[in-house]
Amino acid sequence: MGNVGKYAFIGGVGIAVVMAFVAIPNGYVILAVLGLIVGVMNITGDESQGFLISAIALMLTATSIGTLPEVGGVLSEVASNLAAFVAPAALIVALKSLLDSSKD
Repeated sequence: MGNVGKYAFIGGVGIAVVMAFVAIPNGYVILAVLGLIVGVMNITGDESQGFLISAIALMLTATSIGTLPEVGGVLSEVASNLAAFVAPAALIVALKSLLDSSKD
């Protein structure tokens, strides 16, 4: 079971990049499910703060990177797909952090 989270992460990133070039049926559902798996299985309490900051930065970048000439369209698609993958993981990690902080 330890490798499931690792492969979910690799698969999610790979699918997010491929979706920028090829339409994948139910691709966003697949990304969301893989993101949930990553959030539950991969991110520990020590990693949660850095992960959440990175997720916020990625989600903000995804909206503005399209302004770059020539490559902005493709980079925007990749970043938006990565944000769709990371957002469910960030939700899980944020909820786990809230639960951990409420125990104190």
